[in-house]
Amino acid sequence: MGRINQAVLIILYVLITVKAFEMEIIPASRIVVQIGEMLVLTCNTTGCASPSFSWRTQMDHPLGGTVNNYGTYSTLTMNPVSVENSNDYLCTAFCNEKGKKEKSIKVELYSFPSDPVIEISTSLVAGEPATVICKIPDVFPSDHLEVLLMKEGHTLHEKHFLDDDSRNKETKTVTYSFNPTTEDIGKEITCVAKLPIATMDFEPKERVTSLKLNANFGPQNTIITVSPSNFTVEGNPLKLTCVTESNPPAQVVWSKHLADGNIEHFIENNVLSIPHARFTDSGLYICEVINLVTNKTEKATVDIFIQAPPKNTTLSIFPSSVVKQGESVTISCTSADVPAVQITLRKKTGDVITTLETEDGKYTIDKAQLKDAGIYECISINKLGKQSQHIVLDVKVPPQNITVLVYPSENVKEGENVTITCSTYSNPPSQMVLKKVHQEREIILPSVNGTFTLYNVTKNDTGKYLLDVFNEVGNNIKVIEIAVIGKLEKRHQMMPLIIAFSCTTAIAIPVVAILIYVSRKAKINGSYSLVKALRLKV
Repeated sequence: MGRINQAVLIILYVLITVKAFEMEIIPASRIVVQIGEMLVLTCNTTGCASPSFSWRTQMDHPLGGTVNNYGTYSTLTMNPVSVENSNDYLCTAFCNEKGKKEKSIKVELYSFPSDPVIEISTSLVAGEPATVICKIPDVFPSDHLEVLLMKEGHTLHEKHFLDDDSRNKETKTVTYSFNPTTEDIGKEITCVAKLPIATMDFEPKERVTSLKLNANFGPQNTIITVSPSNFTVEGNPLKLTCVTESNPPAQVVWSKHLADGNIEHFIENNVLSIPHARFTDSGLYICEVINLVTNKTEKATVDIFIQAPPKNTTLSIFPSSVVKQGESVTISCTSADVPAVQITLRKKTGDVITTLETEDGKYTIDKAQLKDAGIYECISINKLGKQSQHIVLDVKVPPQNITVLVYPSENVKEGENVTITCSTYSNPPSQMVLKKVHQEREIILPSVNGTFTLYNVTKNDTGKYLLDVFNEVGNNIKVIEIAVIGKLEKRHQMMPLIIAFSCTTAIAIPVVAILIYVSRKAKINGSYSLVKALRLKV
């Protein structure tokens, strides 16, 4: 009896100390893996020193992987995992006298590798149709895919791929067409992709991508602002700013209409600065803005008025400032370039000033007379200042209104002095020449002041005299006839004269002195003795 108990104890000891033959698959019986990743299935045994292994699929599909045995365990490596690896895998372990063990594992696949990609079909232009494209790369299984397009939290479009029977990973696309507005600039459009498979445990099951909208538009609502004002005084700074709405920012080109009809172009961003405004800066300014993306342009204009004191005041006379009597004369009074000036044409004659009535700054004299000669003044004035110009009009007049005086008379006695005085009205002053008509030749006697004196005349001085009065405009001739009566030769006839001469000596002496003075003065002023001249000529 004791021996039997001892044998039982030995058997129990052997059973306890010798491990049973077991196996397991790592990971567990069910695994979810993403297509493209690497998967290693391990078949591990215990209780067998030298097991052998066998791998197969339940449906006898290709393994799609590599088997490696390492003593008590074996691995099936799939790198990378593909759609064909979606199977139930069975591992069989053999251990000689201990028999075999089998375990299976289900490999479930999915593909959701990256966030969606948002694309815009064309450059967004406000008011023009555009398409937003959301791409979800390499999705599997796609029949569970849900896609939402949203803007600022509001759903624009939603799509489910329930009817998709694709058996491989594919890139799925969702499109949405809309008309962007300027209000969309800066707002986010979001693509939300979901793969909610309840029976599969993986993360993430939702991927999101956002893109800020940048709609191109314009230019529009273009205006020009002027600082300090489009009415400013010459010399002050002036700044013109072209304001427009445009995305991307518009290119600005400034231009100005010139007085001759041409256009001056210049580029200076959106601000055109004139540090010191001049009157010539007045004009119509144009701001042209160009959006090179939308290929649209818009213009704005502004009139600039630079106020200045009168300048370039001009006074002109046509045809000339020197004219002949009877000619037509036009006097023009203008103030170039500066508007808002009052123009006045005046004539100054000595201290007398006469304001003339003009038509468009012009004053016409149909037939100029000497009275029209004088100083003409053109005055232009405004609230900022005054400017004037003057010019002298000279009217040439031929000799006229000629008066000839012969003293004591044209009939004189031999031995007397004869004074011929001539006065006239002319411009420029006339010259006078006294000519005696001689049978053989003509004797010419000039005079500076228009006075001629014939001293101690004789009968030879009797005759016809021509007084020629002339200037550069014309001349006039007066005829004078002088008759010289001979002296008394009988003594008894001379006595009364001697007595009369004696009686008046006291009175005559002062008179003679005066005559001598006058005679000398006449010689100084250019008088000539016709008698002496004739005697020298003969």
